Amino acid sequence: MHNNIENIQQYIAEERQRLINHPLYQNISCIEDLKRFTEGHVYAVWDFMSLLKFLQIKLTCTTLPWVPSDNPDTRYLINEIVLAEESDVSEGGKRLSHYELYLEAMKDLGADYSQIENFISRIKSGKTISDCIAGMNIDDRIKEFLRFTFDCIDSGKAHIVVSAFTFGREDLIPDMFTSILKRLKIQFPDTGLDGLIYYFQRHIDLDGDEHGPLAMRMIQEIAGNDENKWLEMQEVAKDSLIKRIALWDAIYEGLK
Repeated sequence: MHNNIENIQQYIAEERQRLINHPLYQNISCIEDLKRFTEGHVYAVWDFMSLLKFLQIKLTCTTLPWVPSDNPDTRYLINEIVLAEESDVSEGGKRLSHYELYLEAMKDLGADYSQIENFISRIKSGKTISDCIAGMNIDDRIKEFLRFTFDCIDSGKAHIVVSAFTFGREDLIPDMFTSILKRLKIQFPDTGLDGLIYYFQRHIDLDGDEHGPLAMRMIQEIAGNDENKWLEMQEVAKDSLIKRIALWDAIYEGLK
């Protein structure tokens, strides 16, 4: 099964390199650039939670009466990730999801978070996710990124979603952004960067030490020896990275 994961990693290597070497990183050179970045990136921070909650619904028991789900190891793995992503601790000691941590960091930075809050309000009011996405005044590539996430979820297949969740969400990029943020903090010491630095540092710590290995174990548990699942996951992994590159392109072009 380890060979199957290596096959996926080789299959997506080109897209992953394009993501790692994207010109966006070198073009965040001032606080205004950083604000524009967060205003586009926040959608990827938010929709990650829907991938995660789908996996929790699919792989653990979230209905009544409770019955034990089929695989105790997978149940543990997903609940561990949910705990940290949905109920982490802020720098000030508050319990917040990572989306809420990011929103707090945007507020400290002075970024415009009205679009994402209006989007969430429309979801809370009962509108469908497709209508909410269609109604946003944002770059179509960001909309496509969101649509792809919910297409994966709508498949109803755990192996599809776990592939998007694991391979489609970068593991090196937080490290790059932390370096950029620390450089900007030196240049602009009084501009509220602590929250963003904390957010990215949390992802480095959690993804590298805990969530990355947990997600890989979860993939092995879900796909097992089913060759068709591994092949489908391979395609979803590549498509996930292509959508992420397009989202980065949209943000990058918005900085020019």
